[in-house]
Amino acid sequence: MTVRDFESSDATSWDAFVRAHPDGSVFHLTKWRTVIQRAFDHRSHYLIAERDGKIQGILPLARIRSMLFGDSLVSVPFAVYGGILAIDSSAHDDLAQAAQELANEKRVDYLELRNRTRRHPDWPQKDLYVTFRKRLDPDPDANLARIPRRQRAMVRRGIKAGLTTEIDSSPDRFYPLYAASVRNLGTPVFPRRYFEILCEVLGKDCEILTVLHEGRPVSSVMSFYSRDEVLPYYGGGTVEARNVAANDFMYWELMRRACDRGIQIFDYGRSKRETGSYRFKKHWGFEPEPLFYEYALVRSKKMPEVNPLNPKYQLFIRAWKRLPLAVANAVGPLISKNLG
Repeated sequence: MTVRDFESSDATSWDAFVRAHPDGSVFHLTKWRTVIQRAFDHRSHYLIAERDGKIQGILPLARIRSMLFGDSLVSVPFAVYGGILAIDSSAHDDLAQAAQELANEKRVDYLELRNRTRRHPDWPQKDLYVTFRKRLDPDPDANLARIPRRQRAMVRRGIKAGLTTEIDSSPDRFYPLYAASVRNLGTPVFPRRYFEILCEVLGKDCEILTVLHEGRPVSSVMSFYSRDEVLPYYGGGTVEARNVAANDFMYWELMRRACDRGIQIFDYGRSKRETGSYRFKKHWGFEPEPLFYEYALVRSKKMPEVNPLNPKYQLFIRAWKRLPLAVANAVGPLISKNLG
């Protein structure tokens, strides 16, 4: 077994390995490496474990260096999933060791692996995030019937309001809805260019669904497709959207369309425990599954707490919510590129 750096000629075999691995995700693909480099200029360190010239495991890493939030190697930045994909424990352990050696060589603050299962029991791990995943029935009506009654009533409310949906080929309508929503949550916005790059690089694996009320865009969601799964990832909506249950209708419509495409898994994505988005997803009948974000500390003495629940960020969040939208959209990208 040897571990080496990824080369551009490895892209096809790397992606084939990811798609064949049961834990592979869109974030493990080399396309995500391209997105991170083009949108944020973060340096990638992708590692391959191989035996007799055949890939036995992969580990995508990128380095984020920030004056505000520290210096880290992460698998994978701006993603809910990441970590090592390997066919056996030998390849996994060799990649983990190589990653720790790289973290020490670069003298980062910490190495972070974002796993769906616990891989390193002896590493510090953050018990903050969960994910929500559910198998879809091929029949959309059966899926609607499985939604708890109160939430199903919200979906029907959107239907009665005459809401319609359209697939957008660009983030033109999506971005203003998203930007206003994250400002209202006190979160720095990503640059518009990031979403343009996502559409361009991910191609058919990236889709924007926009909901209209009386011809006006009121909510929109950007989703990622991978094998037989769909993951709604970025979204936003107006005040009017809440009045006509547009967000509820939007996720139902995404679910219905996914059935038409033969998608089997609806992945509602990551939420922090006991937050509004956590409760919203539970109302749909989804059960939380823990995510295991594991850390190998290098220069840091403790795990990072770069998240809105950290009390030290509360003053910043309250102030950010009051910013004029134009100011938030101008300043936000300078901060968000280092949040990872």
